[in-house]
Amino acid sequence: MRILSIHNAYQIRAGEDESCAAEQQLLREHGHQVDLYEENNDRIQTLNPIQTALKTVWSAESYQAVRQHLAQHTVDVVHIQNFFPLISPSVHHAAKDAGVPVVQTLRNYRLLCPNALFFRAGQVCEDCLGKPIPYPGVLHGCYRESGAASAAVSAMLVAHRLLKTWIETVDCFIALTEFARQKFIEGGLPADKIIVKPNFVNPDPGIGDGRGGYMLYVGRLSVEKGLDTLIEAWQRLNPPFPLKIVGDGPLADLVETATRQQPAIEWLGRQPMPAVYELMGNATAVIFPSKWYETFGRVAVEAFAKGTPVIASKIGAIAEVVQSGYTGRHFCPGDPDDLVQQVKWVLDNPVAWQQMRQNARAEFSAKYTAQANYQMLIDIYSKVQR
Repeated sequence: MRILSIHNAYQIRAGEDESCAAEQQLLREHGHQVDLYEENNDRIQTLNPIQTALKTVWSAESYQAVRQHLAQHTVDVVHIQNFFPLISPSVHHAAKDAGVPVVQTLRNYRLLCPNALFFRAGQVCEDCLGKPIPYPGVLHGCYRESGAASAAVSAMLVAHRLLKTWIETVDCFIALTEFARQKFIEGGLPADKIIVKPNFVNPDPGIGDGRGGYMLYVGRLSVEKGLDTLIEAWQRLNPPFPLKIVGDGPLADLVETATRQQPAIEWLGRQPMPAVYELMGNATAVIFPSKWYETFGRVAVEAFAKGTPVIASKIGAIAEVVQSGYTGRHFCPGDPDDLVQQVKWVLDNPVAWQQMRQNARAEFSAKYTAQANYQMLIDIYSKVQR
């Protein structure tokens, strides 16, 4: 099978980029040919704001590139991973015009929300959900804290709703969890076109022993990821317990200040994946304190692969991925006192937590291996070719 994978990469490599690359590699390992049409957001710096806004709505360059590729090669499926902002939904129409079926993975909420997060002013916001014109996102400057940039995103959403791009050009959407699937149905996507297929971890990093004597956070240092909740909880935790933080982002200064105020907190910055896996495997627990509707929770599944349970916010898809009492514990999002209580429970119940280590690894083996994911993906491709 020959697949054209389309992806607009982020300036700072994110979980979406990792998952996209892993899927492409998995297909190649099974003998499929994967062509890649990719843009990188680094190129935004070479464009003026008007050019960027126009490309967001319709990129003639991307349309022509994809149309030409499909004319020159026999492609079985076009798989759109991320089209925003430089590629644009013009590629959906290029595939349709060429008569090639389209699969689109819903890795964020961009089709429903200008900032793709359903998150504003430090909390969940659904003001644009279900609105034909997402004007609240423009009024609040939800994308990049800019009214003009938010207007460009909203123009893209309105234009392609009018063109029925999502309804008529996509043969199958892939949601990463049932929670995300239901949110997209609520937002107007056809339920019969949305299939749940989670992300996966490949290669299997192997189980750790959890004897490092610390807890671990891995991810972007930002408000929606709950870094402020995590820091506040550790400032209240008594007696203190070591916490290692891996990642970078806009709250880096907050983390750096916290390391000076609370010696139990250690900031390691960005780390390569082998080092992250090593840290995960040795951790007592991985903390996942998000405040927004995660579409999945890749870090949690990576922790499961290492046999490490997760203390997670009870919100969005992550509350679905982490089963409280089986593969970890839940706490109320944004509540540092509840997080403290869950950390204390873990430390006070080592036997039960050790059982959860086995459960976490079993959950990975049952749901998130490359082998299981490959078969699900091929079944989706076969379905849209009928």
